[in-house]
Amino acid sequence: MHEIIPDTSREASWELLNQYNQDAFHLIHARVMEGVLRAFANDMGYAHEANFWANVGLLHDLDFEQYPSRHCEACQPILKDAGYSDRFIRAVACHGFGLTGMDLPEPEHPMEKVLFAADELTGLIGAVARMRPSKSVSDLEVSSVIKKFKTPKFAAGCSREVIQRGADNLGWSLETLIERTITAMRSCDACE
Repeated sequence: MHEIIPDTSREASWELLNQYNQDAFHLIHARVMEGVLRAFANDMGYAHEANFWANVGLLHDLDFEQYPSRHCEACQPILKDAGYSDRFIRAVACHGFGLTGMDLPEPEHPMEKVLFAADELTGLIGAVARMRPSKSVSDLEVSSVIKKFKTPKFAAGCSREVIQRGADNLGWSLETLIERTITAMRSCDACE
């Protein structure tokens, strides 16, 4: 029997996100990560937790807009006060492991590892897709993303080191991570 995930609904998560984020880019990125994590949950045998994974993706950058210097730390009491579980809070916080200079937990659960790996990568994939005539991930090839991955000035804000570390943590090749993330993004309405 699968554990029933008690964390709050998508509607409550969306409302909380909008209390701390007004920038359209951040809201779109949150929806992208929501869809990507839902797709990965279904693909990796965690369909029973797909809503949980999706809500983690939706709220992973909850504190980034208002507390950029305390990103992944400031969100923890906010989420606690809103009634999210310790497991949920840990999953959100650990995507900043080794990146923020704060003492954050290392990603251990597959969902935490996927969030860490895909967060930066979705930005790179989105930038590559926007350059295509279709402006879509629907016809995007892994080779196109690899080419831009190797071009440091392209989407320079997307850390190649973090993406590679994420692939390594999952035990996947960079190509596998990119392919699976493109596939996940194809299932996401916010990615089109």
